[in-house]
Amino acid sequence: MPFIDLATGARLHYEDVGAGEPVVAIHGFLGTARSHLGGLIDWLSHDWRVIAPTLRGYGQSLPKPRDFPIDFLQRDARDVLALMDALALDRAHLLGYSDGGEAALIAAGMEPTRFISTVVWGAVGYYGPSMRPLIQRMYPADWVNLNDCLHCGVEDPNLLVLGWINAVKHLIDAGGDVSLSLAERITCPVLMLLGQEDVLNPVEYARRTVERMPNGRLVIFPCGHAVHEAEPEAFQTIVGSFLKEIQADQPQA
Repeated sequence: MPFIDLATGARLHYEDVGAGEPVVAIHGFLGTARSHLGGLIDWLSHDWRVIAPTLRGYGQSLPKPRDFPIDFLQRDARDVLALMDALALDRAHLLGYSDGGEAALIAAGMEPTRFISTVVWGAVGYYGPSMRPLIQRMYPADWVNLNDCLHCGVEDPNLLVLGWINAVKHLIDAGGDVSLSLAERITCPVLMLLGQEDVLNPVEYARRTVERMPNGRLVIFPCGHAVHEAEPEAFQTIVGSFLKEIQADQPQA
């Protein structure tokens, strides 16, 4: 897996596997491309060229330590766009999980002509007030497992998680707009997947975002946050069909 230096100042470790139309896949909080999306990358690479970065500060990507300024999701989105520039990708499909899904929606709103389609899960685009007490309960970080720490080079998970909590609470208290105000600009087809039991991401918040999109679709699964792990067959069926449908609609060269 190669590294790439970006105009944003990040040095990202990334996977680039398969062939065909490019798909950029973004992992979530406390993950890496391989730890969060390994099975998905392997599956997609049978039909697509999959570019899966590990976001700055996670895994082997730099700079370290991973930190959480109040615009960390926008920063991740800028890194994704800079990665596409560095790889000379004019357009791509975009997939994102959890925080990576939030960054994907922001990127698709920032530069809508760059994306053929967008698929996100465990992401809703709006952080409403009901999320605040749930976010607060993530401290202390006794739920973080050793593998997460090893993947990310984390010495003090409490410090890392507290930084994330404070940034997310700032977003909530500032009105909750993660990508809600950008939703009307996301002109490509969007597939948003959400677990009915995802306590951090209420379905009503997802609907609020999707309803503002010109071409958005929301699918609810009977599971929690990690839809791709809890319902792998249904996830692959729905996402695979969506991508093939979009591919079929593309003008032929």
